Amino acid sequence: MLQTFSSSISPLLDARADGHSLPAGLYTRSDVFEADLEVFFRRHWICIGLECDVPEPGDATVVDIGNSSLILLRDDDGEIRVVHNVCRHRGARLLDAGTTVVSKLVCPYHQWTYELSGELSHAPHMGADFDKSCKSLKPINFKSIGGLIYVCLSDNPPEDIARLEEVMEKRLAPYDIRNAKVAFQSDVIEKGNWKLTIENNRECYHCSANHPELCVSFVDLDFGFDPEGLSPEDREEAELHQSLYQERTAAWEAAGHLSSAVEPVLDGATNFRTQRLIIAGAGESQTPDATAASAKLLGSITRKDLGDTHLWGHNSWNHFMGDHAVTSIVIPLSADTTLVRTKWLVHKDAVEGVDYDLDKLTSVWLATTDQDAELVARSHAGIQDPAYEPGAYSRFTEGHLDDFATWYINRMRAHGF
Repeated sequence: MLQTFSSSISPLLDARADGHSLPAGLYTRSDVFEADLEVFFRRHWICIGLECDVPEPGDATVVDIGNSSLILLRDDDGEIRVVHNVCRHRGARLLDAGTTVVSKLVCPYHQWTYELSGELSHAPHMGADFDKSCKSLKPINFKSIGGLIYVCLSDNPPEDIARLEEVMEKRLAPYDIRNAKVAFQSDVIEKGNWKLTIENNRECYHCSANHPELCVSFVDLDFGFDPEGLSPEDREEAELHQSLYQERTAAWEAAGHLSSAVEPVLDGATNFRTQRLIIAGAGESQTPDATAASAKLLGSITRKDLGDTHLWGHNSWNHFMGDHAVTSIVIPLSADTTLVRTKWLVHKDAVEGVDYDLDKLTSVWLATTDQDAELVARSHAGIQDPAYEPGAYSRFTEGHLDDFATWYINRMRAHGF
């Protein structure tokens, strides 16, 4: 399939100028979308969910990626499994979309029955000589990294996932995300290409004008600024903030809380960035007043002032705070439609209405995600206009976008385009 599209997509890759957004066709064309699915959502590691999506044996949830349907489940031994949602008889889907509880996986079509470990246990009317042992459900390469489930649909997954695993297992351990609880989930359909969704998330150039709720706790200066474009007062504030960042990071690190930036965003297949960010205002959480939403802190956390450990990849972003976490995954649906699935996590024993208020927990990122959906739709509509020309990124505030576009081009090239 890649060879089919290569000759027509390659000129678009050639046309991308350093420091500029991508040519329109890389956002809008259906053949590019199909190539993106193959390269970035089948041959790279992607985040599809969490261990705590399936907290008990028999819990299962379906995640669809293009034409591929995946079942994330917990088996009878309490182990996580990820298998293809395809019956080995004639290919029928085993489970419908969404979350369910099952004792076995039974195909609705002809009642072929699989154990939660994937082995075929019952295949009626197939004869005494039928060998069930070679008809188990097809497993999918996956890793649980700090409780986040990453999969690769290729038989040859990139080995550099080991760097992400090494960095994030240590950083996420205190939050015990594996044993957290999903307090709320929101699915938002954005009317734009998945790359615009990721680009929008990787800069805060737009934050102060568009995200009043988030800016109570989020510091847009963390994503860069033009010192010459600020008033003397604002420049002094920015310089003080940078000094505070250095002091706070040093103090966190000295106390054993890994905080410094790790960002392999250009070289290699597995693109990610993590850093512990300062929370503004009361400094505790991304809530309407920047105070903790849950009185019961995550995992073994004992302090509310540990900032926001953020992590992003090429289809996800996450914020881990003392009292709760917010995780988002991005699933392309078409060239101009993208699903953003956001989950709010709390301590497994936290009780709604007792330990946390759901509105306080969710309102900031519910508002922010809706605002971002509007911005992504505006961007996609403009890129479809014949007047669109790739624009120059701000070297002060949009460096991460330039890195992402460069990585995107490099990975397309690595796969033969």
